Amino acid sequence: MQDEYRTVARAGVHETEVNRSRFLCALAPAATEREAQAFIAAVRKEHADATHNCWAYVIGADASVQKASDDGEPGGTAGVPMLQMLLRRDMRYVVAVVTRYYGGVKLGAGGLIRAYGGAVGEALDALGTRTRRRFRLATVTVDHQRAGKLENDLRATGREVRDVSYGEAVTIEIALPDADVAPFRAWLADVTSGTAGFEAGGEAYGDA
Repeated sequence: MQDEYRTVARAGVHETEVNRSRFLCALAPAATEREAQAFIAAVRKEHADATHNCWAYVIGADASVQKASDDGEPGGTAGVPMLQMLLRRDMRYVVAVVTRYYGGVKLGAGGLIRAYGGAVGEALDALGTRTRRRFRLATVTVDHQRAGKLENDLRATGREVRDVSYGEAVTIEIALPDADVAPFRAWLADVTSGTAGFEAGGEAYGDA
């Protein structure tokens, strides 16, 4: 797994104009190809009267899935430059659809490449990006007497508390950078006088 990746901060639309043609770039996070394709279908339906609805998406922290479509524009002038812009910005788990309303002036191949790639770049600047980092999930088990203080200490030291459940003992689900697992175990033993249990789990991504 990649240690971290970047994705778009939120879904949104940014519009640019080039030689009287309108370019509307719709961006959204997409966890799977199915989500990306559903977003593309929704934009195509909303802008069914547009000249073109070109798209590109990158799925996977390692960019294992990369797809793009020119949607009737000359080959390689729309979807590919959109995809290249996403990759150049290190974007992952993201889908972009650029809707073009033709304004009567032909842009030529170079103009189209600049317009479609530029529309994605400007939309990323406008909507913002966020970094997601790989974390180790872990479970801490502690007695009720120490639970409240431990939870406060965890939050005070900037550690991510994902869930707290109360049974015979208190179970606290946390997420840690891999490099922090050993120091955390030592810290936990110190603050609970060795009474807390610790069990490392799988991996997940969270906001850095």
